[in-house]
Amino acid sequence: MDEKRGQLIYIVEDHQIIREGVGQYLKISGYEVGLYADLASLKAALEVREPDLLIQDVMLPDGDGFVFVKELKRKADFPVIFMTARIEESDRILGFELGADDYISKPFSPKELVLRVQAVLRRYSDKSAKGEDGLFYVQGHVMRFDERNHSLHVNDEEVFLTAAEWRILAHLITKAQQLVPRIEILKECFDYSSESYERVVDTHIKNIRAKLGDGPWIETIRGWGYRFIGHSTP
Repeated sequence: MDEKRGQLIYIVEDHQIIREGVGQYLKISGYEVGLYADLASLKAALEVREPDLLIQDVMLPDGDGFVFVKELKRKADFPVIFMTARIEESDRILGFELGADDYISKPFSPKELVLRVQAVLRRYSDKSAKGEDGLFYVQGHVMRFDERNHSLHVNDEEVFLTAAEWRILAHLITKAQQLVPRIEILKECFDYSSESYERVVDTHIKNIRAKLGDGPWIETIRGWGYRFIGHSTP
């Protein structure tokens, strides 16, 4: 069976030629596509149906894509790829910090975009394909990490993570009690291997810790990376 069949991708791009070109190439590649020229039309579409992936331009006539995705990630769980002419490293880092799953700069080849789409969707679908309910304990706190159903509870309170935060926490849990270097997190969770993006990891870890509450679930190994210190027994 073709896994791409039925997967819906929204493309938000105010340049008609780029929007239609990207859409046509993704359709040829087997995806269902929704095309939008501005944020207003995208918001209307989201009220009807959420996509499997959003390709989001940053500079739009009715708003900033970065700001929109920041708000969107507070309530939506589907992956986002930024597609923009802003190529500065600071913009890339900001995109990832806001919860983006990838960032592609214009101009780009349609083949590269399709490969990026495939990689993001594959990572996203893999997140619930392994493991059973996991109970972890640390200093009187209890975590239930259910990867199969994509749910997380800490001290019986449900915790909501972005897709990127979920991938990072899941990766740390699979290597519980082990040091996980920042560069490994970048490679395994984002398909990036440049040390210049390590700040992205630090920001996500900070956000994850804030959501997990008072329990010291993640230990910082200064100059190296992080370690999940939850135990399977109280």
